[in-house]
Amino acid sequence: MPIDPASLSIRTYPDRVLRVRTRALSDVSEEVRAVARRMIELMFEADGIGLAAPQVGLDWRMFVAHVPENEDRSAAAEPPSATRAPEVYINPVLSNPLGPPEPLSEGCLSLPEITGEVLRPPTITIAAIGLDGKPFTRTATGLLARCWQHEADHLDGVLIIDRMTQMSRLKNRSAVRDLERAAPR
Repeated sequence: MPIDPASLSIRTYPDRVLRVRTRALSDVSEEVRAVARRMIELMFEADGIGLAAPQVGLDWRMFVAHVPENEDRSAAAEPPSATRAPEVYINPVLSNPLGPPEPLSEGCLSLPEITGEVLRPPTITIAAIGLDGKPFTRTATGLLARCWQHEADHLDGVLIIDRMTQMSRLKNRSAVRDLERAAPR
């Protein structure tokens, strides 16, 4: 059944789709391109830096990301810590984590008002397919590497509340319960 990209919206916890392990996409069709464009729109509307397909209700292994450059982040650095424009990652695979995991506060568009410390390696390599259908491999550091790891977690049904430090989990316990209580039954 074809997907109407205009009907896509950001799903929030505890929506079941956020806990689904996604399936690889077999090709980069016009439908995939249209969904990716809509995901980028939704990411910008929500002031996010990444959005994974499960967050819009799809069981696809795909996410979009845009970590803007600023005085601390550069797309030209080697490895980069930002992107010049939004990017699409289809069937991504992460590898080669470098450095000891570092704590940083993370939020998530599917967990509104919830932030907490998550430990992640500061540098990571990604292999994926772009919207042009061509495979690519890149290494990133800083916020871009963290974004890739966060979005790749979504593709495996993992949320930041699963990865938070114990202290952050305790701090967010009532906010998580509020989301669970507010969810339609």
